[in-house]
Amino acid sequence: MNLKYLLVGSLVLLSSLNVQAGNKDRIGQAGAQELLINPWTRSAGMAGAGSASIEGLESLRWNVSGLAFTNKTELMFSHKTWIGGSDIDINAFGFSQKVGSSGVLGLSVMSMSFGEIEFTTVDLPEGGIGTFSPQFINLGLSYARAFSESIFGGLTVRSISESIASSGASGVAFDAGIRYVRNNLKFGIALRNVGPKMQFSGDGFATKVFLNNKEFTLNNRSEAFELPSILNMGISYDLLFGERVDEDGKALNSEHRVTFSSTFTSNSFGKDLIRGGVEYSFREIVMLRAGLAYEEGMFDDVTSSTSFAGPAFGATIQAPLNANKSTFNVDYSFEPGNPFQSHGIAVRINI
Repeated sequence: MNLKYLLVGSLVLLSSLNVQAGNKDRIGQAGAQELLINPWTRSAGMAGAGSASIEGLESLRWNVSGLAFTNKTELMFSHKTWIGGSDIDINAFGFSQKVGSSGVLGLSVMSMSFGEIEFTTVDLPEGGIGTFSPQFINLGLSYARAFSESIFGGLTVRSISESIASSGASGVAFDAGIRYVRNNLKFGIALRNVGPKMQFSGDGFATKVFLNNKEFTLNNRSEAFELPSILNMGISYDLLFGERVDEDGKALNSEHRVTFSSTFTSNSFGKDLIRGGVEYSFREIVMLRAGLAYEEGMFDDVTSSTSFAGPAFGATIQAPLNANKSTFNVDYSFEPGNPFQSHGIAVRINI
């Protein structure tokens, strides 16, 4: 069977089975919420609006089909402070490599650090017996390819690991995405975080009890939880100004580029989001971007259900390394939030 039709069929089937769009009555019923956090900075600067236009490793959190636009090899490291003042840090690393004439293989790792937390027990609720460090890590393996000059698709399988003191949970999630490109117009649809339920287990759920003057260990079971499945549908358009050619008459990047992007995020366990963003580029060397993620009731402190719906800003400096489109990039993003803030910085090499 042609892989293109398999990918499209999988998107349709999975969306019909697993995604219950915009169900605000289910807020708080899903776990593994780190799967909804974007660890990358370039896409964060547009509030996630560029799901149809973002390319390379950045696309793995929005629409994996964008990985197919990797030139040859891409390396990226990103660091983000999350929920300002909480001492939560997010580190992410990605590597992608073109394989064959039209395929790209990608590997990504995201880790959340929560610092040191005081260890407490029933007998010692005030602590004083040491600390522990929760760890949330997910590892993704992705493949994307160009099926034609206009159609691109990709798949991701992601392992999920969450651990706290003496207990943890692990699981697996799948992403799939497809993108259609026609000249300067791009359209994409992606289904993310589809997989079986996860459940915490470990010694942390064991309790010592006494019955008839004898000591027993009672093992409690935690409730299984679902993954936060979402569906992203995006569209973008590039406006190009000031055509440039080299001394041999070969076309180069335009002097100026303005990209308008929009993404609708359908959330299985929360409110839907409408994202809009714009990016300005000068010779693909200096890029400035801004975006807005809108959620119903976000301007009311009583009805708002997220800290990071709202504006976002970002910038990129991209230095060409040679004539083969190799570049070195530094990206920055700022998400003001309400009331929290998030700053991100990333370095990237495209070879």
